[in-house]
Amino acid sequence: MTEQGAPPMASPHAAAGALFFDDHGRLLLVDPHYKDCHDVPGGYIEPGETPFQACVREVREELGIQPPIGGLLVVDWPSRHEEGDEILFLFDGGILSPALRDSIRLGADELAGYDFHPVEELPGLLIERLTTCVTAAVTARSIGHPLYLENGRTLPEWSAPSCERR
Repeated sequence: MTEQGAPPMASPHAAAGALFFDDHGRLLLVDPHYKDCHDVPGGYIEPGETPFQACVREVREELGIQPPIGGLLVVDWPSRHEEGDEILFLFDGGILSPALRDSIRLGADELAGYDFHPVEELPGLLIERLTTCVTAAVTARSIGHPLYLENGRTLPEWSAPSCERR
């Protein structure tokens, strides 16, 4: 309990990113200077931003492009006790046209490079919890509705809500 008697609340680090694909179904991954592994374009949500706004901003800052960003694919709550709570929003960036791919200009202070990779290669390129989250986002894209995850995995008892009234 806090001083006023209210229970403590989670205050997670919130991040947002987008999945972009090429014409062959390969996923765009970035190579940050400050990490030993690849990542998806995105980053932390700033105060006053929505997850969607942060995604658009991060893509513009990291890749130098402003493609249309589609709907939400995944919300993931990874348990990272040593670093505190976190929540991740992944949006559908769709297929990048050749013109947009040619327009990419990396934010040199953050990224060493980028490339498109087959989804099957993700386990060797991303950290494990992000691999499971991104793989679930690819699945969500194919089934047409977002998924809620905890630690990169869907909950067995959860299914997409129905809009039908009973």
